[in-house]
Amino acid sequence: MIFSSIFFLFVFLPITLFLYYIVPWKLKNFMLLLCSLIFYAWGEPVYVFLMLFSIIFNYLSGIEIDGYRENENTKMLRYSFWFTVVVNLAILGFFKYYGFLINNLNTILPFEIPYKELSLPIGISFYTFQTLSYIIDVYKGVVPVQKNFVSFGAYVTMFPQLIAGPIVRYTDVDAQLSKRTHSLYKFGQGVSWFLRGLGKKVLLANNIGMTYDAIAAILPAERSVLTAWIGCVAYAMQIYFDFGGYSDMAIGLGKMFGFEFIKNFDYPYISKSVTEFWRRWHISLGTWFREYVYIPLGGNRVSKAKHIRNILVVWMLTGFWHGAAWNFMLWGLYYGLLLLAEKLFLAPKLERLPQKVQQAYCFILVLFGWVLFFSPTLKDAFVYIGNMFGIGGSGFIDSTGLYYLTSNLILLVICALCSTPWLWKKFRRFTLQKGKYPSVAAAVVYTAIFILSIAYLVNATYNPFLYFRF
Repeated sequence: MIFSSIFFLFVFLPITLFLYYIVPWKLKNFMLLLCSLIFYAWGEPVYVFLMLFSIIFNYLSGIEIDGYRENENTKMLRYSFWFTVVVNLAILGFFKYYGFLINNLNTILPFEIPYKELSLPIGISFYTFQTLSYIIDVYKGVVPVQKNFVSFGAYVTMFPQLIAGPIVRYTDVDAQLSKRTHSLYKFGQGVSWFLRGLGKKVLLANNIGMTYDAIAAILPAERSVLTAWIGCVAYAMQIYFDFGGYSDMAIGLGKMFGFEFIKNFDYPYISKSVTEFWRRWHISLGTWFREYVYIPLGGNRVSKAKHIRNILVVWMLTGFWHGAAWNFMLWGLYYGLLLLAEKLFLAPKLERLPQKVQQAYCFILVLFGWVLFFSPTLKDAFVYIGNMFGIGGSGFIDSTGLYYLTSNLILLVICALCSTPWLWKKFRRFTLQKGKYPSVAAAVVYTAIFILSIAYLVNATYNPFLYFRF
């Protein structure tokens, strides 16, 4: 079940909101847990049992770890903590990486190990990182242990952010699980967040994504430089509005149920450096790796050699988290090396350049990163990058490239404008003015987004979010 579907918008969400608001406060978390399990089981009827195991196992482990910590039983505390971490990572590793491991072993061994491909449980990377954040913070004494099973289950399964984030750390919602505010104003904020996200996904990401799909299907030998660059830019816009749209919808849904989730995107394509880009892109994942990997390794308060090691370790893990493929590993290494280059010597030089030049530098490097990200294999990535420089393709400009440029020019301009804060600031400044006309104008805009999105979805096929596969 996806947010951008007729069934979710007109059946599941209204029923869930109705049930949630009619039950008394003490049953709201239970209702949220129940509806979230139904939401997950709708697409993963078997893997819902895996999620239930994760909830029960981590709930009991948290209580055990807290007990050892209070009794100052250091040996058992560490044993219980590491056992819990290993079990969580083993489950994630088995479902996400065992096929990758065996496939690579089969390429080097003189015999072949038979194996069966398993479908990846939707959202397992996200909810595993959430349970790990809880276990780590309980172990450190950062948060009190959650002894209410229903509240803990609601935290893990919360359907607004279950499938593709943002990764909500337990510290962010601990207090909200027991006390949160519900108001018409907050609900309205949630609706506006949700509609903006719906528009990004349905009207922008899905449409520009069709251009990328068409270009990706062209044989490399028939792909011109212009066509290759248009395809790469189209994918950059697609993944931003797809994932950013999902995050906005998740934040909006959270507000409807009284929760406040952290912002996951902050106009990353206006960044003036790769370092800034990763402060603005998938903020919750970056925060998770900084808090639970980078800082425990020593962060930047170590020798230069260890600092370099820490950055490379974090980015190799970031790449591997995204998928079991060598191109994701190289994608992580690519960003690790770029960040190191900026930290060690590029930053002062970049700051002396005009802002537009800095932004162009960052965007072009990010585009090459997306090629590594969207390519099925490393070979495909290198072939595509070659096409972007006129190697192995059909020249620099051809009729195909001109067709995709002219037919998508307006959409590309709209995407470019919406990927900067300029348009949103203008809209906010106008709608916050006194008088009834700005409010009416805002209502008209949001209604138009909703109607256009529904009109598109009525005739659309299944349109899953790109990050479902992670």
